[in-house]
Amino acid sequence: MSKTVAGLVAAILAGWGGAWAQTPGAYLGELSWPEAEARLRAAPLVILPFGAGAKEHGPHLPMNADQKVMEYLCRQAVDSLPVLVAPPILHGWFPAFRDYPGTEVSDPEVFSQYVLEVARSLVEHGAQRIVFLNTGIRNATGLPIAIAAREIRVTTGTPALVISWDDLETPEIDALQEQMVGGHAGEIETSINLFLQPELVSDDLPPADYGEGRAKDYPGYQPGLFSRDRDDPAYSETGYFGDPSLASAEKGESALAILTRQWLAALRGFSTAPLGAQP
Repeated sequence: MSKTVAGLVAAILAGWGGAWAQTPGAYLGELSWPEAEARLRAAPLVILPFGAGAKEHGPHLPMNADQKVMEYLCRQAVDSLPVLVAPPILHGWFPAFRDYPGTEVSDPEVFSQYVLEVARSLVEHGAQRIVFLNTGIRNATGLPIAIAAREIRVTTGTPALVISWDDLETPEIDALQEQMVGGHAGEIETSINLFLQPELVSDDLPPADYGEGRAKDYPGYQPGLFSRDRDDPAYSETGYFGDPSLASAEKGESALAILTRQWLAALRGFSTAPLGAQP
């Protein structure tokens, strides 16, 4: 082990104070196995990120939109905190978009088991706490990921935290919006892509599509759908919801700053969560 690596490991093992506070994070895939072994055992958090590598985001955005936000948040974590980021999961369960091209794992049990097995391997090699980053929403891709997180906690004693896109949103995000209502690939998500990868965003942003559905005025979780069947009440001609024409790179930068602040606060808070008893 080189002197540089030995010094890094010593700083890690020293705990949160002193040199450890200045130790940058790392990507697991960029380490040698001896370095990875030391960092897995010492890092307060190991992040297992998920962001769809190919999921429809309307005719104006690339299908890698979720992946790019995931990569951005992971980079902020690595640059700010002594975390370890595992290689990402890019294929997942997103039935709301099944009628469109993409790379879905259509069986939620298969997807959940896949996430669980990756997390279990990290725990077996020393991960103390697992953070599952989900740049989908809580009641969609977050559901099977949450099952995997619960299993990790119960079967290994390892504390687990699931952070989804909507966990990071605040009223400040709402204040950025001019659209009447919106969500998938609307004003904010289009703005974020204009900031992150403008070269892949259509030059002609499409007009508002607010769908035909009425506002829900009763309790309960009602799964959404973007259907391509004209006879379905959830039919969508565009595959987005909101007004992308109101998007700007400036709004995207501001939205990402809010998401990042919430993301780093969650990591800092969870980093001191009590360690569970090993079964």
